[in-house]
Amino acid sequence: MKLLLASNSPRRRELLGLLDVDYEIIAPREVEEVYPAALPAEEVAPYLSSLKASAYAGLPKGDEIIVTADTVVVCEGRILGKPKDREDAIAMLRLLSGKTHKVVTGVTLMSEKQTVTFSETTLVTFDTLSDSMIESYVDRYRPFDKAGAYGIQEWIGCVGISAITGCYYNVMGLPLHTLYTHLSRF
Repeated sequence: MKLLLASNSPRRRELLGLLDVDYEIIAPREVEEVYPAALPAEEVAPYLSSLKASAYAGLPKGDEIIVTADTVVVCEGRILGKPKDREDAIAMLRLLSGKTHKVVTGVTLMSEKQTVTFSETTLVTFDTLSDSMIESYVDRYRPFDKAGAYGIQEWIGCVGISAITGCYYNVMGLPLHTLYTHLSRF
């Protein structure tokens, strides 16, 4: 099979490479990432992943499989996507400080003959983060392209996260074990 990753995320590219499978990057198509207001928070990421895949309807041919994904952070029932700016990132990290939240990644695999969407949820617990830690992290790492305004693999993850339950790679943006399992069945 030939995987076509529809993502601008350097982390997803790196993660897919860890599976030791051949893949190509295809340009993500513009999709308005809007979901129904009544959709449960845990269903937003798979919904958006499926929405992204729908932009490629009719494209995969033969043994091609298009891979799309979306990751959201859910804390106290609120969905945290990518922060709009510095203040939004700081506010997100203050909300996450001292709490356990969910990271949900939805993945869609689409071939010429079938489409499968699945999701993975990981629980992440932050210790209490001081304002100086949060502001220093945001100013130095500029996590504006990350759901929840943090990267688990960056400084804030090393010093601030006290526990995770579930897939580490899911928090980075791609649940590798589950993805590999679905690709094997595909």
